Amino acid sequence: MSDQLNISADGVEQISLKTYTEKAYLDYSMYVILDRALPNIADGLKPVQRRIVYAMSELGLKASAKYKKSARTVGDVIGKFHPHGDSSVYEAMVLMAQDFSYRYPLVDGQGNWGSTDDPKSFAAMRYTESKLAPFSELLLSELGQGTVDWQPNFDGTLDEPKVMPARVPTVLLNGTTGIAVGMATDIPPHNLREVVQACIHLLEQPKAGLQDLFEFVQGPDFPTEAEIITPKQDIMDMYQSGRGSIRMRAVWQKDSGDVVVTALPHQVSGSKVLEQIAQQMQAKKLPMVADLRDESDHENPTRLVIIPRSNRVDIEAMMGHLFATTDLEKTYRVNLNMIGIDGKPEVKTLDKILREWLQFRTETTRRRLQYRLQKVEERLMRLAALMIVYLNVDEVIRIIREEDSPKPILMKRFDLVEMQAEYILETKLRQLARLEEMKIREEEEALEQEKENLEKILNSSARLKTLMKKELQEIAEQYGDDRRSMIVARSDAKAFSEEELMTTEPVTVVLSSKGWIRSAKGHDIEPQSLNYKSGDGFHLAAKGKSNQTTVILDSTGKAYSVAAHTLPSARGQGEPLTGRINSPSGASFEGLMMGAADDLFLLASDAGYGFVVKLGDLYTKNKSGKAALTLPKGGRVLSPGIVSEGVVDGSFVVAVSNEGRMLLFPLSDLPVMSRGKGNKIISIPTSRVESREEFVVAIAVVNQKDTLRIYAGKRYLNLKFNELDHYMGERGRRGHKLPRGFQKVDRMEVVND
Repeated sequence: MSDQLNISADGVEQISLKTYTEKAYLDYSMYVILDRALPNIADGLKPVQRRIVYAMSELGLKASAKYKKSARTVGDVIGKFHPHGDSSVYEAMVLMAQDFSYRYPLVDGQGNWGSTDDPKSFAAMRYTESKLAPFSELLLSELGQGTVDWQPNFDGTLDEPKVMPARVPTVLLNGTTGIAVGMATDIPPHNLREVVQACIHLLEQPKAGLQDLFEFVQGPDFPTEAEIITPKQDIMDMYQSGRGSIRMRAVWQKDSGDVVVTALPHQVSGSKVLEQIAQQMQAKKLPMVADLRDESDHENPTRLVIIPRSNRVDIEAMMGHLFATTDLEKTYRVNLNMIGIDGKPEVKTLDKILREWLQFRTETTRRRLQYRLQKVEERLMRLAALMIVYLNVDEVIRIIREEDSPKPILMKRFDLVEMQAEYILETKLRQLARLEEMKIREEEEALEQEKENLEKILNSSARLKTLMKKELQEIAEQYGDDRRSMIVARSDAKAFSEEELMTTEPVTVVLSSKGWIRSAKGHDIEPQSLNYKSGDGFHLAAKGKSNQTTVILDSTGKAYSVAAHTLPSARGQGEPLTGRINSPSGASFEGLMMGAADDLFLLASDAGYGFVVKLGDLYTKNKSGKAALTLPKGGRVLSPGIVSEGVVDGSFVVAVSNEGRMLLFPLSDLPVMSRGKGNKIISIPTSRVESREEFVVAIAVVNQKDTLRIYAGKRYLNLKFNELDHYMGERGRRGHKLPRGFQKVDRMEVVND
């Protein structure tokens, strides 16, 4: 009983707070949905828009009238029909007047009504003037012909139409956006000719499906010449479900090496786009752009000039980046949510929207014809009464002069209805002139013909459809225009990566013995000659470019990635690498690699196992690294070998053990892997590796143009490729002994001839 309404002894109604708040919120929700935020499928208008159009028509502000101050219109709207804030009404009115917001504006404005750069920059309503645009006639022309129902205004002193008798499906033509309670609407604008053709096709083929209608309605048509780049299948899916999205892209062209943007997506500001590009230039994220200019004027409403830094800039790639990172490309949500002819909100498919609107249009056309038929019949009855007076003028005058109540006498004497008798009593004597008989008979004949035609149409659904088709064709011819937003197929825009945006210059990355890393400009520096901290010294170096990634290999076989352009300059002593990566405690750094992602390196352990890896497979964003080289028991990581020019064929692996044995075999004998232990390079007994009695000292990759330099203490031995035949063998063999004096090898290096 707590939720029930109770009447106390003193007659006060009592209701629980739960029940009251639920009902109040539900009432509010329904009000916002039905009477504020969502358009009606019949005329495509929200209540405030409908009231503005109706109030302007009542003020006589048709397209042929003179302009009047907008404040006059707003005053009438809020005073008679829409008791809300004047600013909200004026903003709705401004939107209806902006040709860059509405595909077919309903208001013709004079003065400052905003601009594409700043739609909210319109002047106050006391300054601007307005009247209805010609297109509004399609909403108003049949209003006084019994086509729609009326309702009292908010105070019951006036009547206003529930919906406008729209002669075209305005809900699709101008579109709308709105946020209600628990639902929203986002209907894009469409082209009048296309929508009308679809309606005519539905009248001719009532069972036509969405696929048939898609041949006429290609997609939305915004009030801008920017391109719609959404795939046609996605547009069809959008119409099939009532939900989806539309992508628009600016139109541009080359002009003397510069890029000129001539059309922007719907409701995109040119100044904002230039600001977005300028911000990227200031942040040095757009090095290929030298300058920007806004050359928009009255003749060219949109003309944004982007000047590349040089004629070597890839314009297509640059524009792809700008499309991906600025409002030069924009996505619009589509949600075809509207109030149907049943008065309920629903997300509708394209075919359902057109069918429901045609149902509404059929009803309004029928009501218009019935209203006209009624008026014709009434006029014929009046003309019949007039003829009775004309033929019996003496008798009529006698009755009027002599009888106290002439109306019932006239009705009885001449078999008239009350309306005819009233008309006779109101007839002026001058209408009884001799010439009037001819006029009456001519008018009667014309009206009888019109009545016959009206009855034929009303009694035949085929004739009614023909009439509707004819009227739609006339509207399309009078108000239709060509599509503005062309639908084209374009590839997806791709933003430049951080590396691509960087200036590319040669660098040498240097790692010290104690793990301090830095980057020096150029490839001609001597890493050993750099300044190191006390007790520290040179350990590893790698040559590459500033936009490449440096890969570090530690003693556990893990790989780490560091962007070269983020490393400190070699003018200082660098910074600890451990501040950028999380390597295991006690691990040392054994390899430093740089190059393109497709460059190949040889990873190996001193246990005599290894494989070829693409550098890109070692990249990782994980500060803790990624497993790369699996170490056999007792094995240690060797410094990686560079595969010259990234070519496996024609390259050879050289491996030297601490026993002074060297083996040469084709690099193609080793697998290309992303991680693992690899295959056997040179044969060393596992037990001797574990006891550290025998192991691989160094590996290298050589080709026929290279010279191999082998260091033993202070001495070194140069071996040209043709001098290595003695050491050639199958992969996994023991190899051959080096010459006496070079059997205690410290290191190897490849010298390019």
